[in-house]
Amino acid sequence: MRTVAGAHNLLSISIAFVVRCLLVALFLPFSALDKVVNFKQALDQASQAISNRALAALLIAGGFGIEVVMSLAVLTGVADRLAALILAGYCVVTALLWKQFWKQRDFRLRGVDGHRDLFWDFLKNIALAGGFLLLAFGTDASGVRHFFSDPFVSSHPYAQEQGADR
Repeated sequence: MRTVAGAHNLLSISIAFVVRCLLVALFLPFSALDKVVNFKQALDQASQAISNRALAALLIAGGFGIEVVMSLAVLTGVADRLAALILAGYCVVTALLWKQFWKQRDFRLRGVDGHRDLFWDFLKNIALAGGFLLLAFGTDASGVRHFFSDPFVSSHPYAQEQGADR
């Protein structure tokens, strides 16, 4: 019986870890690494929304920090709910600053349009924010109250039920 329970525990932990990896995969390693490897291109993109290049560079560095530190917090379970809330906000802000499909004069969802990718990137960021909010608050209203009562507490994503090895 212990072998079956142990296998279920390992499967549960593995699934929890894979789900978290999928949530942060966009940021860690890909987007964070891209900011380092292609800094000039990132700066050019950021300069489209922020005209001051020094401020744009500072925002890129801040984004890098958020992507690395908050992703690691989500993966490890250390203050993971607060990290998930910060990543949700980051997703919304980046969508609003850099995925402005509504500013394209010829944007439309039907027919030929070179800006539809921007629209889908915007929605991807918003949907990802929703996933992070689920991680931060849980799936019901009581999770919001629990979060605000202690936002730094871990969700203990890899904890097992008491008596699970029996």
